[in-house]
Amino acid sequence: MKIQFVTDFVCPYCIVASEALKQALDESGVQAEICIQPYELTQEPAEPVDTFHDKKRREGYKVLEEPARELGLEIKLPPAVVPRPYTRLAFEGWHYAESKGAGNAYASQVYRAYFIQEKDIGQIDVLKELASEVGLDAKEFCKILEEGVYTQKQKEAVDYSRSHLNIRQVPTVYVDGREITFPVYEKEEWIAFLRKHS
Repeated sequence: MKIQFVTDFVCPYCIVASEALKQALDESGVQAEICIQPYELTQEPAEPVDTFHDKKRREGYKVLEEPARELGLEIKLPPAVVPRPYTRLAFEGWHYAESKGAGNAYASQVYRAYFIQEKDIGQIDVLKELASEVGLDAKEFCKILEEGVYTQKQKEAVDYSRSHLNIRQVPTVYVDGREITFPVYEKEEWIAFLRKHS
């Protein structure tokens, strides 16, 4: 089973959905390949967004409170990081981590750094620390970000999400090429789906 997970690291629905999927896979015993597909909610040079002081967004995030609690995620909805960081650099770091076999571990750290520790994941020094935590070479990691080694690859990935997949919201999840429509941040929904389709 191949699961394509279209995400942005600053999307609260994404961290809850990814944790629900992870726990569902652990509990169901189903074997699946999870492939992250990058999507940037705000692309440079567009004006960055202040989600922390946005009452409408804060109200909308309440739907995540119970699922997050059940998953053991003590996330801030939203984090006190103003403005919300651009995620291009975080994703360029992910491309590097992916090349070293640590893509999913790195992604998990980035989500948690932003939503739990309230760190600015748009900063290289923050990302370097996260890379080191998953066993990546911090010096090499910084070098690839500073030199823009994965800048074009990231741009192409986001263009693919927007133009080819026509993504308008995240997370969007595909299983073996078919888009999933149930609430992907509910663990029990995932377990039922995985057992039915494995």
